[in-house]
Formats: sequence, structure tokens, C-alpha cells
Amino acid sequence: MIKVGTPERPVQNHVIELFSNTLGYEYLGNWIDRNNNNIEEGYLRAFLRERQGYDDGLIKRALHELTRMAGDQSRSLYDINKDVYGLLRYGVKIKEGAGEQSKTVWLIDWSHPERNHFAIAEEVTVPASNAKAYTKRPDIVLYVNGIALGVLELKRSTVSVSEGIRQNLDNQKKEFIQPFFTTMQLVMAGNTTQGVRYGTIQTQEKYYLTWKEKSAVENPLDQHLIQLCSKQRFLELIHDFVVFDAGTKKICRHNQYFGIKASQDFIRRREGGIIWHSQGSGKTLTMVWLAKWILENRSDARLLIVTDRTELDDQIETVFLGVDEKIYQTKSGADLIACLNDTRPILMCSLIHKFGRRGEESDEADVEGFAAEIKNALPPDFRAKGDMHVFVDECHRTQSAKLHQAMKQILPDALFIGYTGTPLLKKDKKTSLEVFGRYIHTYKFDEAVADGVVVDLRYEARDIDQHITSQSKIDQWFEAKTRGLTDIAKAELKKRWGTMQKVLSSQSRLEKIVADILLDMEIRPRLMDGHGNAMLVTSSIYEACKCYELFDKTDFKGKCAIVTSYKPQPADIKGEESGEGMTEKLRQYEIYRRMLADWFNEPEDKAMYRVDEFETKVKEKFIKEPGQMKLLIVVDKLLTGFDAPSATYLYIDKQMQDHRLFQAICRVNRLDGEDKEYGYIIDEHAQ
Repeated sequence: MIKVGTPERPVQNHVIELFSNTLGYEYLGNWIDRNNNNIEEGYLRAFLRERQGYDDGLIKRALHELTRMAGDQSRSLYDINKDVYGLLRYGVKIKEGAGEQSKTVWLIDWSHPERNHFAIAEEVTVPASNAKAYTKRPDIVLYVNGIALGVLELKRSTVSVSEGIRQNLDNQKKEFIQPFFTTMQLVMAGNTTQGVRYGTIQTQEKYYLTWKEKSAVENPLDQHLIQLCSKQRFLELIHDFVVFDAGTKKICRHNQYFGIKASQDFIRRREGGIIWHSQGSGKTLTMVWLAKWILENRSDARLLIVTDRTELDDQIETVFLGVDEKIYQTKSGADLIACLNDTRPILMCSLIHKFGRRGEESDEADVEGFAAEIKNALPPDFRAKGDMHVFVDECHRTQSAKLHQAMKQILPDALFIGYTGTPLLKKDKKTSLEVFGRYIHTYKFDEAVADGVVVDLRYEARDIDQHITSQSKIDQWFEAKTRGLTDIAKAELKKRWGTMQKVLSSQSRLEKIVADILLDMEIRPRLMDGHGNAMLVTSSIYEACKCYELFDKTDFKGKCAIVTSYKPQPADIKGEESGEGMTEKLRQYEIYRRMLADWFNEPEDKAMYRVDEFETKVKEKFIKEPGQMKLLIVVDKLLTGFDAPSATYLYIDKQMQDHRLFQAICRVNRLDGEDKEYGYIIDEHAQ
């Protein structure tokens, strides 16, 4: 038993003993005085010849390809690591001669973990990559067949694991030993009190993970190393639970792993069900990793993902490419039927469009319209080809039963799995469980908060109509808002907000809300320093436009945008001109056009047709430059599936309840730096 306060050296000795005696790794020794590489060719040659049975010619060419790719320093660490991962997972393709079919040299025997050579070395001195770089010495390196796949930095119990994480991050810089990490898959840091935190290459400290799994082992360091680095688990995590997602390499959290493992058992039994993983816990990646497993392990498998989240539909192609799968996005119900009636593609996504008349917005999917379109497109001889699996996103919605019924009619033999991260209400719970079957795996909001996967939420009720009326209440409100500021700071703020009292005491309710938010921007954490930003949910597109017009007359000009389903068209204002002033439709049309024209710096008649481009750009700016895009005004759009870590405050001026409310407030629960302790829900509609 390792005691608290034990120095680092005894901890390292203990870990070496654990790997050698418990996990069955070979101890290669202390490599402090050795010239080390991330590919130890002697061990790899021996494995390929003696255990895999390849001839020397194939081995030589496979080694050349691996070392060439891993040693290419003309590209980024991410790109090199991604290509090396491809060789590890899919084998090295070698052509023996012109016109001959290529042979695959498998560097790792994924099907039989015990046949591989697992080893560790300590104090692995890695020479600097160039004259300007510095030599470093990782504590423990894990080798599989001579290829460095894992690294572990150890700290004594009184030193935080964060120190080890930062050491790993430093080592990956060009100034140190970045080339050593081109083969690396699991990057870990640990001590005897906190256990192990893990990530992969270039994982930011805030995204390092802690594994959670029941165990009889008391010491957290031992427990985590046994759970993460046992031979079968270690290779499984690398093979089945890694993704290169739009420039970021990711490895699974424990809830994703166990959710997928449970799903695999259900699928083997031909049983459907529901995966209930809280908002922000990575359901999309869970879906992608499970899809990959199905396509690789189920004979004649095909997969259809049905979603009404435009955001998921937009990103899903990129995420699937991150696991080397191409997904086809169907263009209509008729296109979907044509695909199902053929043998290709094997992986499809279908988007159900939202309800909503022109100029209005709704978060309800048009399931009946989708079902009717599919039914009308059915040819007389229709029969879906292959072993169909169907994933239904956001399956908690009431209309999921209608969707399931429609899909069952055309895919009677398909296996259905529903995904949700929203608490099921009694009426929805009964429907969802009846439709999809029992829960496959659950991971609730409080678990995600406890694990540090998302931040907790804080609620604040503000009834603008009741609390900002008389002069005395305005003064009280201002004092409460500025509590903690010095007298000088308050005086300066009052100078900047000289018209505040007039606005609050005499103007409309919306103007009071706008003033309320503007003052928050000056005094609330993350808003005042530009590290975070906010979203305002209004009751209609017209209300959103009125709020935008008010913000646009302040310092917020250019830092605020409306994102809704509305796209201004000349037909919108046909018959609206009565000579009695601006109607709601005319004002909405005018404000939207002006916003687009200001953004693109071009005439309104031209800019008005660039709504989709505008939305893409403002969302990107909101996420990447929160100080330059401080507020998005929405109605229903972006309240599901929109992940913006910078979003810290959600102002709600709309009646919301049940799953729609929960999904909306989870827009502000994403992690984003140490200064984001909570997501704040400001209810401007409190009664």
C-alpha cells in the first residue's frame, strides 16, 4: 500500500511493479542513458516476423512507411498522428510488385490482444528534435510491439496531477520532444491520491478525463491504471474509441464507453432501446463510435440516423470522417427511399425539417410531413436492403412515436435505438419506452456535473415589470447590480449610463430587458472581460428584431445578431403597405435586411439573400471570438444541439417548460476555462 506523502520514486517503483506483475507488461528497464525513439524497430521486427509471420521484405517496407510517416516533421503533430493512427488501426498497405494486389501488414493484432508484446520503460530520455529544442524524460512509456502508444507522468501524492498534465503538454511542444508524440494514443498523469487523468495528444488540461468504474482496488492510482491499461482495454480504447474531430483528437469518456458496450450487447440480442446521456456529455460521438462498431462487426449492416437537429446534420459528415466513414446526407424523403431500396450507401443521415409557417418559427419537427413524403415516394417493389439499424436523435419528443410508426412501416425488420439527453416526463417516458424499449444506458446531469463534464447551472428570476418601475426601485436595482464596485467605478458607470433611469422608468418592457442585459455586460463575470457571452431567447421573431434594433443603437452595434429561421423575401411584405405606418411584418423585414446589409457592408437588396452565410459566420464568431460577438438573439433555433463553450448566460423572455426548457438552459453548461464556474439562467419572464 502506497501511503499519502510518499515521494515520487517509490510511487514509480510501485507502478512498475503493477504493470509487470498485475498487468503482464515486460519491464524493459531504466532508459535514462539510452537514445530512445517512439518506434523501437528491434521489438517491432521481432513481433512482425515471429508472431505475425511476415517475410523480411514486407517487414522492411512496412517499417519504412511507418517511420517515414511518423518522422515527417513538415506537418503538424495532429496531422502526423492522424496518419500514423491510420497505419496502426488499418494496417500498412504494401504492394509487392507492379500490377499485384496490395498486402496488409498489421502492426498490431487487434483481434488477439494477448499475442502482442506489451512493455514499459521508465525514465525514457528522448533527445531534442533540433538544436533549439530541449531533451526531456517521460516517467513511464507504454510500448506495444515496440511502438510508443502511451505515456504516464507521475507525481507524489502532495503534488497535483495538474502538474503532470502540464508536463505532458509542454513535452508536446516543438521546443521539446514533439516528434516523440507522433505515435502516442493515451497521454496520462497521476498520483496516489487523485488517481489518473487521461487524454490524448494536445488535449487541453480542462478536458483531461477521469475514468469511473466499480472496483475492489482501493488505491485510485492502481485502480485507474488497471482499468485503462489492461491489455485488452488499452487496445480496445485505441481501436474503437478514438476520433479525429475537425482538428481535435479525442478519446472517450467512461459514460460513452459503457454506453456503447451496453449497446453492443443489446444489438447482439437484436434488441433496441434508449441511450439517455445528459446534455453536453458527448452523445454525438457516442452515436458515431457505435455506428462504426456496427458497420465493422455486423454482417451486411446498414445504418440510418434520423435527426431534426440542423446543427447535428451540419457537423455529422465531419465527425464521421474522423473515424474514416463517409455518411450520405439524404436530400428528401424520396431520396431516402431510393437509398434504402438500393444496397448503397451503407451509412445515411436524414434531416426532418421543422414546422413553421413563413416568418414564424417552431422547434417541433414536421414528423407527419416527413412520414407522408416517405410514403408517397414508396415504389411498389420497395424492400430495404441489408441489415438496417436506425438511430433516432432526440427521441424524447412526443412525436417520436409517430416517427417510429412511420419508419417501422417501411423498415419492419430494422433495429431502433433512441438517443436523448433530456429528462423524460411521465407522458413522454411512457411513449418513449413503449416505442424504443428499455434503457440501454443512462448518464444523468448531476453525474456529468460531478465528473466535471459540464458546469452546474444557477437560476436567477427577474420580473422586469415588477422590479423596475419606481425611481426608488431603479436606485435599489442599480445598487444591487453594482454591489462590490468602488465609488469611483460606480460614478464612472453612471456617466456611461446617463440615460438608464429614463429608459427604465418610462420605456417599454423590452427596452428595460435590453438595459438590464447591457448593464450585466459591464459587471457580470466573463461578460465584462469578453471571455464569455450570452444568448437571449425571445417569444417571436418580431420580438427578436425589436430587441436587436435596441441593441444596435448602443455600443453593441456589430457585436449582436439575430439567428432564427426567418429569411426575408419580397413576398413577405406583399399587401402589407397600408399607409398607416409600419406593420410587424414590414418592420421585421426591414430590420433583418438592415442587419444583413450592415454585416456584409453591401446594399440590402443583395445582402438579404445571404442569411445562411450570415448565420454560419456569426455562430463561428460567437464561439471563437466571444468578445466580438457578445449576444445572439434567438427564438427556437440554436436551443438544441448548438455547442458554444463561451456561452455563459442565457436570458429567457419567453414561456418555456419541460424538455424544451431543459435543452435550452443546457446551452450554457459547456466547459470553457477555469473562470467558467457556472452557466447562468436569467429568467426575465419570472412571475
